[in-house]
Amino acid sequence: MPLPASYFRQTKIIATLGPATESKEMLAQLITAGVDILRLNMAHATHKWVEDAMWFVREASTEVGRHVGVMMDVKGPEIRTGKVEKAFEVKTGDPFEFHIESVEPTAGVMSVSVNYPGLPGDLSVGTVVLIDSGLIRMRVLDKDDVRVRCEVLTPGSIGSKRHINLPGVFVNLPCLTTKDENDLRAGVKAGIDFVALSFVRQAEDIRTLRRFLDELKSPAKIIAKIEDQAGVRNMAEIIAEADGVMVARGDLGIEIDYHRLPLVQTEMVAACRAAGKPVIIATHLLETMISSPMPTRAEISDVSNAVREQADAVMLSGETTVGAYPLESVQVMKNIIQSIEPSVSTDLNRNLQLHEPKAKMLRSAAKLAQDLGESAIIVFTRSGFLAYTLGALRARGVPIFAFTDNESIFRQLLLPWGVEPFLITFHDDPEETIRTALHLLSERNWCQVGTTSVVITNALARGKIIDTLQLRRIE
Repeated sequence: MPLPASYFRQTKIIATLGPATESKEMLAQLITAGVDILRLNMAHATHKWVEDAMWFVREASTEVGRHVGVMMDVKGPEIRTGKVEKAFEVKTGDPFEFHIESVEPTAGVMSVSVNYPGLPGDLSVGTVVLIDSGLIRMRVLDKDDVRVRCEVLTPGSIGSKRHINLPGVFVNLPCLTTKDENDLRAGVKAGIDFVALSFVRQAEDIRTLRRFLDELKSPAKIIAKIEDQAGVRNMAEIIAEADGVMVARGDLGIEIDYHRLPLVQTEMVAACRAAGKPVIIATHLLETMISSPMPTRAEISDVSNAVREQADAVMLSGETTVGAYPLESVQVMKNIIQSIEPSVSTDLNRNLQLHEPKAKMLRSAAKLAQDLGESAIIVFTRSGFLAYTLGALRARGVPIFAFTDNESIFRQLLLPWGVEPFLITFHDDPEETIRTALHLLSERNWCQVGTTSVVITNALARGKIIDTLQLRRIE
């Protein structure tokens, strides 16, 4: 029989690569521990690092016999303070000025330059400006074409290259910077499987990136990072255009009222599930494990909540880039997932809109596999659509074994909930392909002899290829 539901993990784990994990030895351990996708954060990465990292990932995967997908997370448009000789303190009530880099600051007023010349045009009097992840708050009092004059609301220390957030302001920055485009060229050359686009504000941002990837002839899937109010407001159109969504709770928790963040997360997960698009929960999931061998009780509950909401994947960031306990973080994540998943509802995702007859057949397959008990779904796909849809149906406890002959699709199938992909050669005769797949599952102990599985594939009937749903026993 297939692995019991308590052991077959359906929620995927994404880990970010960094100094703590970039060696081939550590990568092998991460992959063996159960990481499904590795994330390359391009905020500070070089193209040589990308090339080396991809080589190490593929080599380590081959050595341990388990492959992973790779996601490049491009930096996106950011507004930051300029360089200052020495960090300085601002106090509540102090006047403060932002100025574009091409002009001199006003004499006698504390000030800092900004890297975005359009900032004065985007802001209005009364707008709140947040610096350094929201630690410092200011209110706009006045402005001209090159300067913005503010009053300090929350004191703090301002240093070089501090991030600036503008809650509720639609910033007229391009969705792809020159750095992003250069990074993507390097990533596509190295063979990335996914691109995470930062600060997605509208569906057109996704279309812009897709056109650029098409020019590079890249099949990489696009993950939209929703992390500001515009992204939340345009959630439906973004989800429709993207291949998946990341709930990027770092900046999002600054851009919206903090007490609304759990509600927005729940809304996004539900919207993605209804649209049949994978959704990733990211940021601060096990943050204390950067320096502690154990998570807090609140972090355990946070991960558990993501699993109960049936997100496709949960993501580690600092825990595996600079943390002292990267492998332990993956193990903790895996333990929580495997403990919580059996308690999740077995009801199929009834909100998923299925329009085509073949898609509706998938719902029947999921229900049949659940009713059989200790069963699995075996699907053959060249585009990945069938497997992604089956994952979106959320048949809890039913493994989805997806077979493909396309290497890119194989790695992209590592993201959707409950899908375990296999790369095989498809035969001209569909029956021969089925027998190959059943033998592989038995040989690798994914299914035991005698197990009845639901098989979705094509079949030849009087010279015509038809879609079929079959019951097959593992022999």
